[in-house]
Amino acid sequence: MPATKAYGAQTATSPVVPLTIERRNPKSHDVQLTILYCGVCHSDLHTARNEWGMTAYPCVPGHEIVGKVTAVGDHVKKFKVGDLAAIGCMVDSCRECDNCKQGLEQYCTVGMVGTYNGMERDGSGNTLGGYSKSILAHEDFVLRISDKLPLAGVAPLLCAGITTYSPLRHWKVGVGTKVGVLGLGGLGHMGVKLANSMGAEVTMLSHSASKEADSKRLGAKHFVLMSDPNKVKSITGSFDFILDTVSADHDYNFYLSLLRTNGVMVCVGAPPSPAVVPAFNLIFGRKTFAGSLIGGIPETQEMLDYCAEHNIVSDVEIIPIQDINSAYERMLKSDVKYRFVIDMATL
Repeated sequence: MPATKAYGAQTATSPVVPLTIERRNPKSHDVQLTILYCGVCHSDLHTARNEWGMTAYPCVPGHEIVGKVTAVGDHVKKFKVGDLAAIGCMVDSCRECDNCKQGLEQYCTVGMVGTYNGMERDGSGNTLGGYSKSILAHEDFVLRISDKLPLAGVAPLLCAGITTYSPLRHWKVGVGTKVGVLGLGGLGHMGVKLANSMGAEVTMLSHSASKEADSKRLGAKHFVLMSDPNKVKSITGSFDFILDTVSADHDYNFYLSLLRTNGVMVCVGAPPSPAVVPAFNLIFGRKTFAGSLIGGIPETQEMLDYCAEHNIVSDVEIIPIQDINSAYERMLKSDVKYRFVIDMATL
């Protein structure tokens, strides 16, 4: 089995360090990439530190991967050597359940196979992610990317981009929709860009006055400082759709009060504590409180094509792989605008 350089965690309490890992030999439908850039997602940190209690070690994080095709199996039809390509949050699913047949592999009823810390369907072991020199996957889970956009900015689209694009599309956000985006981080800044590009009237909802200028640069028409009671009163009952990107505990009921009749609030962040939402807060106003997880392969390709057409990429800070542990600490402090991306040439 081919060996490749990588960075990963050996235990929940150890830093991410250099490793040598083994990839499988390419199969007939596999596409192999040399990784050029890999985005850093908050879930990388959660998983490396076993904060969700399900990590298998060694753990090599990374699921926002862009690179160049270096080998293809003899049955591959979608890619050729030299193509730019990407791998996102999944590398396999059952392909047979109702969800998979609808292109909703992220909701595979058997369980999708994550790009890292997932169990290979053939039982050969856990998947290892994009903090590495190379990776391979079945061609059905490899995506086409444009050469017209900066590749480092494209990488986070594979998670932050599709995580925000999918609910906006599912709930048909567009011209005339009043959208509130809660939280201006890796997810929130993509939510603002995408909702604005779809023609929605976007309002940034934030507790940090310092984020007003940036939110408007990204496409928000309005900014509301949530600690200002007069401003909050002025937007109560006004939104058709709220995209909640916050992963810290917060009061969902407060934000549900900002929805108008038939409004929808969608959580794409993952706070650690259970939500308490009284039924009356939904019944009075026929409001919807929902969640959304990344997107299927067809929708992810649609999102990448959409972003290429509309010249949308993530705002990124490029780092060498050697800085990954300090990047994790900075990420915990929200000290990044708005996504770290690893230049894999530094490995």
